[in-house]
Amino acid sequence: EYIDSYYFNQVEHIRFNSTVGKYVGYTEHGVKNAETWNKGSELAQELGELERYCKHNAAIYYGAVL
Repeated sequence: EYIDSYYFNQVEHIRFNSTVGKYVGYTEHGVKNAETWNKGSELAQELGELERYCKHNAAIYYGAVL
């Protein structure tokens, strides 16, 4: 699971969660930005990070845990 959170003044405003597959807003401002980011290139970038980093290294980390 890949999670990328955005905080301001110790309050989480937006989170990308790979299980959900999109940005989710937790404040009024965060909800507006999440809607915009889900329609733009930001979502494609996060999904690219999921493929580039997480799926590539999952087997390595999983083997180390076992």
